[in-house]
Amino acid sequence: MIPPGSWLGLLGGGQLGRMFCMAAQSLGYRVAVLDPGADGPAAGVADRHLHADYLDEAGLNRLAALAAAVTTEFENVPAAALDFLARSARVSPSAASVSIAQDRTREKSFLAGRGFAVAPHAILRTQDDARRVDGSLLPGIVKSARMGYDGKGQIRVRAEADVPPAFEALGGGACVLERYVDLACEVSVVVARDDLGATTTWPVAENRHRDGILDVSIAPARIDAALDLRTRATATAIATALDYRGVLCVEFFVARGGELLVNELAPRPHNSGHYTIDACATSQFEQQARILAALPMGDTRQLAPAVMVNLLGDLWFDGPESARPREPAWQSVLALPLAKLHLYGKHEPRRGRKMGHVTCLGATIGEALDTARSVKLALGVPGADELLP
Repeated sequence: MIPPGSWLGLLGGGQLGRMFCMAAQSLGYRVAVLDPGADGPAAGVADRHLHADYLDEAGLNRLAALAAAVTTEFENVPAAALDFLARSARVSPSAASVSIAQDRTREKSFLAGRGFAVAPHAILRTQDDARRVDGSLLPGIVKSARMGYDGKGQIRVRAEADVPPAFEALGGGACVLERYVDLACEVSVVVARDDLGATTTWPVAENRHRDGILDVSIAPARIDAALDLRTRATATAIATALDYRGVLCVEFFVARGGELLVNELAPRPHNSGHYTIDACATSQFEQQARILAALPMGDTRQLAPAVMVNLLGDLWFDGPESARPREPAWQSVLALPLAKLHLYGKHEPRRGRKMGHVTCLGATIGEALDTARSVKLALGVPGADELLP
């Protein structure tokens, strides 16, 4: 066990890092953040900010000398940085796990090779691959192997002739062509696994996206008990197959016919798990800190139904033509007794940028949905009418 009062390290300075810092500090730890950004959300609350690139050897040495253990807050931290730190510090998750999840080609091959169901797909490495795709994979979507998130690095294709230009537009590097799935819904599970291989999951979240970005998460998901068990069991089996240590999110497609397909892995806490801060006995971020410090894992039971509403930078602007940001009407959100506002401390609002979220609680899912609808109406977030119970 790494005792409270010790230093924990974090690679990455975004909002997930900010929430990790707060959770670790509540357990009595000090947190050092290594981040190339000058004033990211995590740096604003960390006990120390090491302003350095992720592959800067001097910066990594300073972090390793200070922190007894190091974790990450996003999957695109170079695996080489984790390998370097692992020579002298406890690292969770491992470079081996992260390197699979940060590359879609490796991720698809890993999942399919171990018998986990994924959408029909093909790996494109060259223009010849793009020109010779199987027509049965269309219509579909071409996804860059690395660095794609929140709808970025993805191009929809309908015909074989669309694939080569899409491949070229994404830089001509490795990509995945994935066939469209006729979706009943999208769900995700956050799973935690410790050094001894013990695992625990939070309730399944039902996710809705808008323009490729998560809009709303509803927990527990409105799915039948058998699918709920299958989803949790699959996420747990994936964490075990990865020999994962830490907090992992597994995103799923649920096809209209009931087939459960693994979409993506995120080797970290996840946007769809933010509801755990207010609605569960132990949040995903506290669990991340517990596992990193080799503490016993906390109870993940949900104490109240919840709906999480993402807040994007669009809220700061009066319409698409507006260039001058203004502050949204937070008082209208805080006047709702079961709405919990979380802002990430980002200094510059931009359209499509995640600036915060609101967790809406209730005695029932219907009550939580009512509050989420009120939040959307008060702030002008699109899709309020889609949240009718």
